[in-house]
Amino acid sequence: MENSVIVEPGKIQSGFGRKVKNHASFAQTTRDSLTMAYRGLLKLKRKPDQFIDVLIFPIISTLMFTYMFGGAIAGNVASYLPYIIPAIILQTVLQASVTTGVQLRDDMDKGVFDRFKSLPIARIAPLAGALIADIVRYVVALVIIIATSLIMGFRPEGGPLMVIFAMLFVMFCAWGLSWIFAFFGVIAKSSTAVQGISMMVMMPLTFLSNAFVPTKTLPDWLRWFADVNPMSHMISAVRDLINESMVSADFWWSLLGIAVIIAIFAPLALRAYMRKA
Repeated sequence: MENSVIVEPGKIQSGFGRKVKNHASFAQTTRDSLTMAYRGLLKLKRKPDQFIDVLIFPIISTLMFTYMFGGAIAGNVASYLPYIIPAIILQTVLQASVTTGVQLRDDMDKGVFDRFKSLPIARIAPLAGALIADIVRYVVALVIIIATSLIMGFRPEGGPLMVIFAMLFVMFCAWGLSWIFAFFGVIAKSSTAVQGISMMVMMPLTFLSNAFVPTKTLPDWLRWFADVNPMSHMISAVRDLINESMVSADFWWSLLGIAVIIAIFAPLALRAYMRKA
């Protein structure tokens, strides 16, 4: 029969051979995304080893870098804390954003993704849920770093409100960068490959910056990269917010950079994801 209607999961095919996708409403997409985010958090509860990067790593990084470099760079630990803590905050939260791509690829490799396809949920929900769940990881990491630094004697001159504002800024930056790793998670061959690619991106950005030492101490051939490094601008923005209670030019440059990243990688990640969903 030429004009018969064939119904498949999530699709309606007309008699003219044209497939029409059954789109979910915004409300349903939101509910499904929150459900997937809750699933991601339950997954972390059952596999606490995946939470180490936001539970243990922040404490180790804060203690290790502060006591290793504090005396040599600032003369003492107390003077180094206002310089190093913003860097540790950025480093830890941005590295936590890598988890989005790793877990997404892991779900694909284990066939969980195929099960999602058969469920009556919005196609974008698994990806959106992973990005939402990461926000909880960011909050946990930030609370641990701030608590550790306060115990060590750090007293932010900007006050509590500017610290909270700086934390929101950091979370937005991490969320923006997570689109890059989500894209890698969709196109990479394995979760190990995602981790490898992520480290190739994060290591130069983190260590060839003003995170641990002022860029003026670097050789000329490295200083130019450190000065234009987006990580340097983000760290400087957080330092100004926390220590000086000031919204500097680095803050606006960082927001612009993250907006460009989202504009480029969000469509790429969504397009690659929808082809496989």
